[in-house]
Amino acid sequence: MQVFNTHGYGETVKLGERLGKGLKNGRVIAFFGGLGMGKTAFTTGIAKGMGLNCEVSSPTFAIVNVYGKNSELCHYDMYRVSSWDDLYSTGFFEYIDMGSVLCVEWSENIENALPEDSIKIYIEKGKTDNDRIIKIDGCDFEI
Repeated sequence: MQVFNTHGYGETVKLGERLGKGLKNGRVIAFFGGLGMGKTAFTTGIAKGMGLNCEVSSPTFAIVNVYGKNSELCHYDMYRVSSWDDLYSTGFFEYIDMGSVLCVEWSENIENALPEDSIKIYIEKGKTDNDRIIKIDGCDFEI
């Protein structure tokens, strides 16, 4: 497990960018952490690292936001997903089969459906309101 400390939004985005540069198609990034921890900031960085020129926004109400000409990045919010039927209706498995990179917020709600090779990212508050402790597990390259 790799552990990082970030101090503000910009550093969290930069860390995500470093991860995004090494991602292969079809990877699932499973985020664990409460409200306001920086999951969308991290996903913004992943998009940049993948070379996507897009404005990343929280998928809270849409459940999924798709970025790139060929759906290269799918950003999920699984907060309201509570059943297999709900999960299937989001296109989750179809996007994996297409080779999209999936960033999944509130992965706690679908943990049993996550692929075994998912990269798991745990984010918690650090010493100050802007500090984050970010633990990355399952990444097969150094960030």
